[in-house]
Amino acid sequence: MHSQTSHPYSEGSALASGRLGTWDIVFFVVSAAAPLTVIVSGAITSFRMGGVGAPGAIAFCAVILILFALGFTAMSKSVRNAGAFYAYVSHGLGKPWGLGVSSVTVFAYVALVISFYGFIGFFAQFTALELFGIDLPWGVWSLLAVAIVAFLGYRKIDVGAKVLAVLLTAEVAILLVLAVSALADGGPEPWSLASFDPANVFFAPAAGTLFVMGFGAYLGFESTAIYAEEAKDSDKTVPRATIIAVAFLGIFYGFTFWILTVAFGAEGVVEMARSDSFETMVITGTGDLAGAWAAFVMKILIVTSFFACVLSFHNACSRYLFSLGRERLLPRVLGRASSRHGAPAVASLTVSGASAIGVFVAVIVKADPFLGLALWTYATGVQGLVFAQAVTSVAVVMYFLRNRRGHSLFRVTIAPILGAIGLIIGYILIATNFEVVTGLNGVINVLLLLPTPLLFIGGIIISLTIRAKKPEYYEGLNQNANSD
Repeated sequence: MHSQTSHPYSEGSALASGRLGTWDIVFFVVSAAAPLTVIVSGAITSFRMGGVGAPGAIAFCAVILILFALGFTAMSKSVRNAGAFYAYVSHGLGKPWGLGVSSVTVFAYVALVISFYGFIGFFAQFTALELFGIDLPWGVWSLLAVAIVAFLGYRKIDVGAKVLAVLLTAEVAILLVLAVSALADGGPEPWSLASFDPANVFFAPAAGTLFVMGFGAYLGFESTAIYAEEAKDSDKTVPRATIIAVAFLGIFYGFTFWILTVAFGAEGVVEMARSDSFETMVITGTGDLAGAWAAFVMKILIVTSFFACVLSFHNACSRYLFSLGRERLLPRVLGRASSRHGAPAVASLTVSGASAIGVFVAVIVKADPFLGLALWTYATGVQGLVFAQAVTSVAVVMYFLRNRRGHSLFRVTIAPILGAIGLIIGYILIATNFEVVTGLNGVINVLLLLPTPLLFIGGIIISLTIRAKKPEYYEGLNQNANSD
């Protein structure tokens, strides 16, 4: 059954079908990963905390996620629903587990959306002042971004995809300028492949931190399945978009991380990353190698990169709330789609409202946009989403153990098992190295990790309660997903 077939939902509760092609979805996913900000910030943090093995670790994480994606996308042909993890886990492990993981996923997405508004405010404030002499409080920039995303999120989904295509192309282009300039310059040291030496990747003293940053760099890749209802021929579009997105990110990240070892030297990049000037070293290095214009453009694109990122996560979060509202697990009004645009209108405005409240509260309590809002909400969202990915990977394995549905043993059994092992280890590494992501020490890290198990267990308990008290309603849950 393809996505063009009629939806089983009542009028006003179905998303517009046939709007998104393969590349539209790729732009959503790659933009959610925010490649420029990963290079400028995440890569340097990896070198700073984990050493020269950062490029090897980021490439290895891509392999794990592709193994997971093989089974994940095979399941997308059988189960199509805007609340992807909720639907997949419900079919693979049972409805209680599905509701548990959906609770974690929605919380993680909301946390990430709010965190990106904090990052936008922080970077837009100093970029506007430094480049244009415009001095506005960070909260103004954040709220302006909330308003623009609210407008785009309410519109047709393909409008947002076109915006992301432009922004993402610019991000990739400026990083390629850095790469070509570094290769032409030759760098201060002989070129080295030490970054891919297993001794520096898996057996480095702080190897755990490399994989914390590594898995975080691919955030949002799983959102391809969220758009299955709106895709053209989702049987082909969703799997193709997922593999293209993860493979592109893996190759691009691995190459660009390595380029930093060319630009600064394999030893020099670690030394600089551990210096006081680490936060601006990529921008400064780009200016030195390619000219002041390139550094100027990069400063602007960091802001637009976070904007692209927040638009992608806003769309994904809206569709989760829409799916759960449609099932009446959240207020039913969230499951109402716009008759004009076929967008999850109420859910989208709800995410924008929650984001605005988050920014307002941070402004009122005079929190620092980076340390007091963005960083800890980002960390909370990362660990929640990787936890949800790990549970979903197990659900995919269990789903196909019962019936391979014509797929090969490797695609739906061996690859997903390897992916599940990798994601479970990834989550354990994130949880046990959580201070690396938050920048905080002590009991606060435990408090930030707690919502994930509490929401997961809470969702399971609520589901079991529904099953006991409303068996007919429980039986109908997740039956609206297009499934074979």
